[in-house]
Amino acid sequence: MTDHSELNLVEMNYDADRPKAANPLKVEDISLRDGHQSLFATRGRTEDMIPVAERMDEIGFWAVEVWGGATFDAMHRFLGEDPWERLRTLKRYFKKTPFSMLLRGQNLVGYRNYADDVAELFVKRTVENGMDIFRTFDALNDYRNFETVVPVIKECGAHFQGCICYTLTEPRLGGDTYNLDYYIKKAKELEAMGADSICVKDMASLMSPYDAYQLVKALKENVGLLIHLHSHFTSGMSSMTHLKAIEAGVDVIDTCMTPYAYRTSHAALEPFVMSLLGTDRDTGFDIKALADINEILERDVMPKYKHLLDDSKVSLIDINVLLHQTPGGMLSNLVNQLREMDALDKIDEVYRQLPQVRKDLGQIPLVTPTSQIVGTQTVNNVLFDTPDEKYKMITGQVKDLCYGLYGKTSVPINPEVQKKALKGYERGEEPISCRPAEVLEPELEKAREEIGDLAVDDDDLILYALFPVTGKKFLMQKYGKEPVPDSLKPITLEDVAKQDELVKKARNGELIEKAAAPEKSENTRTFNVFVEGEHFEVGVDEVGGSPVISYAGPAPAVPAAPVASAAPAPVTPPPAAPAPKKEAPPATDTASAEGTPLPAPMPGMIIKYQKKVGDTVNQGDTIVVIEAMKMENALPAPVGGRVAAINFNSGDNVAKGEVLAVIS
Repeated sequence: MTDHSELNLVEMNYDADRPKAANPLKVEDISLRDGHQSLFATRGRTEDMIPVAERMDEIGFWAVEVWGGATFDAMHRFLGEDPWERLRTLKRYFKKTPFSMLLRGQNLVGYRNYADDVAELFVKRTVENGMDIFRTFDALNDYRNFETVVPVIKECGAHFQGCICYTLTEPRLGGDTYNLDYYIKKAKELEAMGADSICVKDMASLMSPYDAYQLVKALKENVGLLIHLHSHFTSGMSSMTHLKAIEAGVDVIDTCMTPYAYRTSHAALEPFVMSLLGTDRDTGFDIKALADINEILERDVMPKYKHLLDDSKVSLIDINVLLHQTPGGMLSNLVNQLREMDALDKIDEVYRQLPQVRKDLGQIPLVTPTSQIVGTQTVNNVLFDTPDEKYKMITGQVKDLCYGLYGKTSVPINPEVQKKALKGYERGEEPISCRPAEVLEPELEKAREEIGDLAVDDDDLILYALFPVTGKKFLMQKYGKEPVPDSLKPITLEDVAKQDELVKKARNGELIEKAAAPEKSENTRTFNVFVEGEHFEVGVDEVGGSPVISYAGPAPAVPAAPVASAAPAPVTPPPAAPAPKKEAPPATDTASAEGTPLPAPMPGMIIKYQKKVGDTVNQGDTIVVIEAMKMENALPAPVGGRVAAINFNSGDNVAKGEVLAVIS
């Protein structure tokens, strides 16, 4: 039996005997942005942040990261949430702690450089909605991409934290490119730009403990700003790396609350609090208050997201990241993309080719969006290259990179790859050397004309300007012009409990009562399914964007037999309104159009069709642009002729092999 009086005495001594540190370590909590972005694909919802917000506000964090990065995209695309509203909502609960965001320089929160007018308005509106600290980085460490956003950050009175993206070409710090001199030079550039602090951003968990000590020491000796360390846990070195950085005098570190920590996320906060207890770097944080927050997250929040956690590996670390240097979030994207393409067996070949593709593209650091650029291009090379032709399908973003639209690479791009990428490139075949945004036309007025009254304020306008396809779809849902699909709605703890009960019954071999079949719609598609030699017909309806089996039965030639379910279907909330019928394609479908089909080579989303029905095309002309892994692929006409059919609309999701158009 526990002696509670003794336990209370221990707790009292913990506070009473704790001296105030001479140089307390500052901590930024990043659970509410990078934590859930790293562990469960940025699917954390605002409603699950509110229960701990006020408690976190009392801890004494230097800042909390709540926004930026992939949150802006994921919220409106996958959660049906307005990103601006999250910022305003959380600001009502965090009354003491400054807010921090991750800003991708001229990329803002997207995957390309946006025009200056968009960048300026974005920063202004972000400050007005409650942001305090702009952690600003450029994937190429090309600070010309800061020249538009930084003056606005400073004019608005916000904190400009300049980032250096940390990467290596050798196992340890050194070599000809990414050496100590490189990082000192970058830090001095940021100081000259007016940075209020400098963050070393180790997104792929490459920084070793002794390199961290050397680097932090050198930065503290050469610049007079706060030095902040951001290092993911993926390789397992992060906790040791942080501790050596603390010994070297680092001012601020990033950590997560324990439920949001480790794996591809970040080191947990609580071990640092206890490790530094009583030292001159003691954080001063209340470990009991942190334990209370963790209990809420474990009990009331994390169960809703456990289905999104990667449980395929037992190990908490992935030492392979030190070989291919791919950040954790990109690893999961690569695996999911290959799985959807029935090519997961190619993952080892993708990892093998990644370093070469990175080298071909200028030995660029791997962080959003360059990690996606390199990763997606590597997948394309593995799947579509032939012995006679390399880089057979080049993404639009690789072409932009080769042109200079992302900035200057640390080493020159492979000239053969660059020449092939720029052949027929719409902006010209000679790369630029100026600041990338100088060649971009203003975008806001055009966006305002396109979206019209659907954007009721500048926040809506910016969302559309950044993400025209998915942004417009979200605004239609936001203002009730389209119903919100069930797939975007949150689940509750009751839903989780029901799911767990169904799984338990299935594992025990108990019969699961089948729900009444919904009425079959006119959009039902019939598939043949073969199970252990038996043949069944399965009808599938798309309801709110999610495939739902509406009937399953044996084919006529096979005697009736029950269909066993290997696992229960996911529990989802009941729909608030009937799902809309899928909009008819703008032209006849394949069944009524004869000619050569243009199939989707990969699953993705239709960005836009470059041609319309009736257009005459030559072989190789771009017919449609499809987005896969957030990168765009222009699909060419397989033959010359006339466009006889276009089978999808902008914004539609398509599976590999579906016919996008027909050329007759």
